Amino acid sequence: QVQLVESGGGLVQPGGSLRLSCAASGFRFELYVMQWYRQAPGKERELVADIGRFGTTINYADSVKGRSTISRDNYKNTVYLQMNCLKPEDTAVYYCKAPGVWTTGGVKDYWGKGTLVTVSS
Repeated sequence: QVQLVESGGGLVQPGGSLRLSCAASGFRFELYVMQWYRQAPGKERELVADIGRFGTTINYADSVKGRSTISRDNYKNTVYLQMNCLKPEDTAVYYCKAPGVWTTGGVKDYWGKGTLVTVSS
């Protein structure tokens, strides 16, 4: 079955960095766009970044542009989000999403369970 497992979250001071990872399994990872979302307390989930199949088409939310880098390794079936110059407002649960994945059960979006990032001094 399709699984997405995020890791790399934690407590970091303002100005620090973190690298999030999302390990995928159960589908042809290299065929799909991958996305990172986040949800801060009391707020709606928002798209942070996405990356095309070959890693050449990349988009960022304005809130993280210039401070974050999304990348993928199609051999390791893993997508990454490097976040630098972290701010308290980056505090959120970060989710990995694989949209529109085809399986024998049909086409659906898959989500990981998330990893918590807390930016605080």
